[in-house]
Parts: sequence; C-alpha cells; structure tokens
Amino acid sequence: MSNLGDWAGPGLLLWGQWCFPLLSKSGRTASLLKCPLCPTLPGLAWPEVPREGALSPGSSTKGASHRHWWVLLKAQPAELYVEVPENYGGNFPLYLTKLPLHHEETEGQIVLLGDSGMVAEGPFAVDPESGFLLVTRALDREEQAEYRLQVTLETEDGRVLGGPQPVLVHVKDENDQVPHFSQAIYRAQLSQGTRPGTPFFFLEASDGDEPGTANSDLRFHILSQVPAQPSPDMFQLEPQLGALALSPKGSTSLDHTLEGPYQLLVQVKDLGDQASGHQTTATIDVSIVENTWVPLEPIHLAENLEVPYPHLIAQVHWSGGDVCYHLESQPPGPFDADTEGKLYVTRGLDRESQAEYLLQVWAQNTRGEDYAEPLELQVVVTDENDNAPVCPPRGPPISIPELSPPGTEITRLSAEDADAPGSPNAHIVYRLLIPEPEGRAFELDPTSGSMTLGAAPLQAGQNFLLQVLAVDLAGAEGGLSSTCEVAVLITDINDHAPEFTTSQIGPISLPEDTEPGTLVATLMATDADLEPAFRVMDFAIEAGDVERTFGLDWEPDTGHAQLWLRKNLSYEAAPSYKLVVVVRSVVDLVGPDPGPGSTATVTVLVERVVPPPKLDQESYEASVPVSTPAGSLLLTIQPSDPMSSPLRFSLVNDSESWLCIEEGSGEVHTARPLQGAQPGDTYTVLVEAQDADKPGLSASVTLKLHFLKAQPAPTLLPALVPAQHLCTPRQSHGVVISGASGNSDLASGQGPYSFALGPNPTVQRDWRLQALNDSHAYLTLALHWVEPQEHVVPVVVSHNDQMWQLLVRVVVCRCNVEGQCLRKVGRLKGMPTKLSAVGILVGTLAAIGFFLILIFTHLALSRKKDLDQPVDSVPLRAAV
Repeated sequence: MSNLGDWAGPGLLLWGQWCFPLLSKSGRTASLLKCPLCPTLPGLAWPEVPREGALSPGSSTKGASHRHWWVLLKAQPAELYVEVPENYGGNFPLYLTKLPLHHEETEGQIVLLGDSGMVAEGPFAVDPESGFLLVTRALDREEQAEYRLQVTLETEDGRVLGGPQPVLVHVKDENDQVPHFSQAIYRAQLSQGTRPGTPFFFLEASDGDEPGTANSDLRFHILSQVPAQPSPDMFQLEPQLGALALSPKGSTSLDHTLEGPYQLLVQVKDLGDQASGHQTTATIDVSIVENTWVPLEPIHLAENLEVPYPHLIAQVHWSGGDVCYHLESQPPGPFDADTEGKLYVTRGLDRESQAEYLLQVWAQNTRGEDYAEPLELQVVVTDENDNAPVCPPRGPPISIPELSPPGTEITRLSAEDADAPGSPNAHIVYRLLIPEPEGRAFELDPTSGSMTLGAAPLQAGQNFLLQVLAVDLAGAEGGLSSTCEVAVLITDINDHAPEFTTSQIGPISLPEDTEPGTLVATLMATDADLEPAFRVMDFAIEAGDVERTFGLDWEPDTGHAQLWLRKNLSYEAAPSYKLVVVVRSVVDLVGPDPGPGSTATVTVLVERVVPPPKLDQESYEASVPVSTPAGSLLLTIQPSDPMSSPLRFSLVNDSESWLCIEEGSGEVHTARPLQGAQPGDTYTVLVEAQDADKPGLSASVTLKLHFLKAQPAPTLLPALVPAQHLCTPRQSHGVVISGASGNSDLASGQGPYSFALGPNPTVQRDWRLQALNDSHAYLTLALHWVEPQEHVVPVVVSHNDQMWQLLVRVVVCRCNVEGQCLRKVGRLKGMPTKLSAVGILVGTLAAIGFFLILIFTHLALSRKKDLDQPVDSVPLRAAV
C-alpha cells in the first residue's frame, strides 16, 4: 500500500477515537490493515506506518500507549430511485428529489451525466443552487420506461470532489393504451367430436401499457353468437387466455348437418376484472367440419423389412384447427408421427423380440390438450424364417441299462425355433447323422424327435456321441438347420454272477491240534460286471460243516474270502471235511441263475495227533544226605495221567553215575555211594520219558538233588503232627509242614530248615515233599491213586546241624466235589444188621402169605357147600 501521504480523498481517518475525512488524490480508497500492537481489534486493518511528515506529527506506535490510524473503505453510494408519472399534466420543470451531494461545503459544481458517462442531454437537469434533480417536460412510458443518470461534484478544473451518485428515474405507467386484437376477423375450424372444454382456437391481443400491471391485464368475452341455434351458448371463451372451446351444451346440441359457420363477436378489455377500461372487439368465424378422427385397421409389417427408413405405415387426420399429433407405443417401439399425422416406423422390426405393438395417437391443441380420445393402431409383425432351430444344451450322458429291449426311448429331442409357432418357419424335423453303429443301434423319429434303441445289441461301458440335424421348414429346401448332440452311456446291470477262479481246493491237511483261528485257505472269485456295486460279493459255507467248525471272513468288494478254523478238530469225530462254499452277488441278479462256477469245494483232512508224554511235575527236587547208601530210593518219576500209555525212563546226563532209574516204574535210586558230594551242593540230571508204543514221543524233566551233611546215626525222636486229610484220586491241594513243629528245643535258633522223606521206599514212592520256604515244606501225593486210609509219613527235618523226625498223619479218603472227605459209616448200637433186617422182612411176608392162604381156602369151601344144596332150600332175599 502506498504512503498515507498520497491519500486525501473522501475516506475516514480515525485518530485515537476521533474520525477524520481522508481525501485521495487518485480517487482510490485505502485498504484495511490490522494494528500490529492491538491484535484484539478485529475486522479492521492497520495501515503502513507513515513516513515522517506524511501525517500529523506526534503519531507514534512506540511505548505502552499509541494512537490508531484507521482507514475505512469508502462506501459506494446507493442508487437513488426517482419515479415520474407518465404524461404529467402540471407545470415544468418538475422538481423530483434533492441530490445527496454537499456542494454547499465545497466550491465544486454538480455535473449530470447519462448512463454512458457523457453529459446528459434530455428532459432532466440539476438546480445548481438547491441541488434538486428536475424534469423539464412530460414523459411517455411507451417511448422510454426508465432513465439512468449519474451525478458528480467537481471543481472547475474537473477534479471530482464527490460522487458519482447513480440515479434511476422510472416513468410510472398510465392506462393510456387501448388493447387491440391481432386480427379483426378470425377464422377457425371445429371438428365434429371435439371434446367440450378443449380449446380449439386461441385469440391474440396486446396492450401497450406496462406489462404486469392492471393497465395491461386483459380479459376476453363473447358478446354474441350468430346463429343462436340450437343454443346461444354453444361456445365458451377462457377470459384470461382467450382460449375458445366448445361448451358442454354445445357439444350435445351441435347440429351435425349444419354447413354454415358460426359467427362470434368477441371483446378484449384491459384493467382486468374492473368495470372500466379500454376495450376492442373482433369477429370469429367458426366452421363445422366433418370428423376425420376415425379408427384405424391393424397393419402387418414384415420383420427385417429392407426399405428406407423412416417408413410410412399409416396416416391420421384431425379436421379441426391447429393440431399437434402425439404418438405412444406399447411396448415402446421404433415409431413416430409428424405434424401431418403420418405414422412412421423408424427401423426394422424383429418379431422374435416383439410380435405386436399397440400404437396410440392423440390429436392435441397447442397447449397439449386432447381434442378427442386417442386412436389405436395395432401393428402385427409378420414372421420371416430368420431363426435357425436352437438345440437344447448337451447335458450329461443319458444312461441306458444294458440289455434294454429295442424300442426303449433314450430321449426326445426338442429343438426350439424362435420363428412364429405353428408356421412352416418353426416346423422342425430331425435326422440322425453320425455315428451310426453297425446294425442300427439307434432309431430316430423325424417328426417327434424321439430317439429309441434299435435292434443291435450294446455292451455295458460303451459311450456314444450322436449328432442329430434339426431343420425347419419341415426339411424343405431353404430351411435353416442346427446340429444337436446327444451323449449316450450304456450302463451296467447285475447280469453276471460271481464265479470262483478255482472250483476245487485241497485236500488240505490239518493236525487235529491245530489252534482255532488258523487260516485254512483263501478263495478268490471274480465278477464280470463293471459297476462296483454289482461286484460286491457274499460268501457262505453251504454244506459240509454241520458243527460250524470253519468260518469265512471277507471284504465284500475284494472278491477274496478267507477260510478259518473256528473250533478244535477231532480225528475221531471227523477225520475229513468236504466244505461247499458258494459266492453270491449282494445285489439281486438280473438274468439267469448262477452257474456251477459260483460253487467251490474245499477238502480238509484231519491228521491224528498223539501228544507227547506228560509228567506229573515240571521238575523234581530231593534233599539227600551225602551219607545216603547205594540203592536208596530217592523219588519216583511218573506220568500225570495214570491211564496213559506206559513210559520208559532213562537218565541223560548223570555225569557222576550216582543215580539209576527203573525203566518201567520211574523210581530213582542211588546207584553207588555219594562219594565226592559235598553238603550244600546241588546235582542236576535230566530224566527222559519215552512213549513205549511210539518212541518218537518223549518228554524230559530235570531232577535236582540237594546234598545234606551226613550226621552220625542219632536216635530220632519222632514227633507226631496232627492228622490232616488228602483226596484220592489226587487233587491239587496238600499238607503244609512246619520245621519248628514237634521239638521246640531242636528248632530254636536261626537258619533254614531242610526237609526229606524218610528212607522207606514205599513212602518215597507214594509221597512227594517240596520246600515252600526256609521254614515250611509241602507234602502231596506222588501217585494218582493211593489207598484210602490213614497214613503216617515220616519226614526228616535238619536245622543248625540238628536232625529230627516228624510223623505226619495224613488221612487219604475219597472226596466230594467240594473236596470234603467222605468217611465210611460204621454200625450203630441197637440197630439191626442187614441180615437181621432181611430175616424180619422175609418172616413178615411169610406170615402175610399164610393168612391169605387160610382166607382163600375158607372161601372155596363155603362156595362148594352152597352148590351142593337144592335150589329151593336157598332162602329168597327179602326185597326192601
């Protein structure tokens, strides 16, 4: 911004809180800057700090206090509006208004300028003394409606002191113009059938007065109607718009035979609905014409018509006055109407897109109001053979079961033609193209499109892709065609029974001790069907296994069946088996029954198995003093079953030759003195037992001898052990013997106890003694059968270099199933013996017999006496 010294115009300068005018030599107004020291003063601007001498001295912006220089924008003067009446009849000049220029305070003069900026020359002037704007003559609004002036205050040398002040002088309208029609005589045509109230003619009138005021507000009226028949109110005129229409009464009473026109005298008046005002009249000649707005016949248009477009298809005509034609199509289509009522199609039609259109045509006045009901025109699009048959999309293969009889329908082709249904253009026939298997496996009906099986056989799994030609025009020349494809799959049926690959299996030898769960054989079967579900098989043993000794396991879809042993075999019960195994399809079989291939025979031979000898113990042990003489019986090896075949026993590894065994009985004796044996040592030999009938069958068992320290022959004081019982035949239980029992003095102290049977060979044969732990032994029967009675078994106990003998009393008896001893019952005192009981019974029977003999003898004698008497000597029995 320039220095404030350049400003001397009509602005305002604020000094502190005072306002001073500022003048600008250049005529510009100052911009507003914000005070840099007073940021709280919004909306104003601080000017540039003036240079020295530019403004009043003493102005400062330094220190805590300062003065503000404010320059306000110079306000643009508002336009001065002055109104002057038109055709003023008073004296002139006419003072209008005082101009807002203070020329009294300055030495300037007021200058009046026109809107072009030039000095005004016309009916306006300024009184230099009073400063009033004045007009010098009457003004005509129709000549000029308003004047724009500018007034400035200038010095003699042209320097502007004030202004410019715009002035708008408006000439106020007076009703000094008479309305007039555009024509003195109007001619209009009225068509019969025109709707009442619809304008068919519009009057035109104008008024020179100011538009929008009452002076130019026009009203139209009908003054008279000639002729007045059949009704004087045949027509109606809209007052404001001048729209002439047929009245409802005129619509019903219009003389259709009247040829002459109606003459209407009409008037136009200004000042609106006021009674006063200027007015003018005109004449309207209305001629009645015949109604040409008649229905249209349907038209047929060929689709894809090759003609120049737009193509004329029909014409309508409204015989009345001014008319505009409006056309609509349902559905919307390429149709149009021109101003003469000619109807056109603007492009080619497609019947397949739209076969028919309904056109509606309206006759309207210039305001778009309908003269009458619309005319309807039906447009029918005729068909052309422009669409080839359309085949249905090729779907998945059509499944036909094998062995289906000839004539079975595969599918029915249904190609579609978009041309007119029922016309030759849409008449489709069919023809089978390729491939055609040998023997005509497929047949096709050309009319219906039905495809059936022919006479040639087909196999499961065959695939065919058949091509069928669909031709319209019923196959005539020039018809359009398409090729359809049909996929056919011959599916499998369950017409093959499963069959074994081998019909005879075996013979298979199985030892009779074969464990159940052993796999005997694997059978395999096949099925010629293709469908996996039809190859699912079921196996069964149909014959040869009444006891269900064997069983089958299989996976249904593998064709493998495993023959398993389910129960134990017995050569005596069944030395051989001939198993008949059948295989069947799980799904019902179609066609002939299964043949011989569905049966397999498995021959199983049972081999007799003789078990090896089994001894009554898995191992034998005996405690022997090292001083035992030769020939001493140590123990007896015997079979577990006394009824088994006889055995032959032998020693295998008697390295010291200390022992010998009797071949038949199994008694083990010392063969010689036990020289070299040390107390505490153990001597182990192997005893072998062979079946006497079958030497190949044998069993072996270990014999362990525990050597004891030889003691001088003490006098053994026997100690009795309370009696206990054991069962015969031998059972699993025995008698527990404690080493501390019998002699507490000898049994005192620590250390283990050793137990041994007494040297009696019979005892060592019949009994068996086993150590349970360091202090107890277990006495059981060595033989399966021991004579039931009370036995005293001597047991030698050694402990801490001491030795004593226990006499164990064992009652051997027969037992019940609970293991309880069954004791022999003795005769009770006072009870008869068997002999006496028999004697008493015989005596009683003899006595009874004697008495019976006496009775029968007496009866016989009495009867004989009665027979010897005469008949009449017998008294009659009195009747009761």
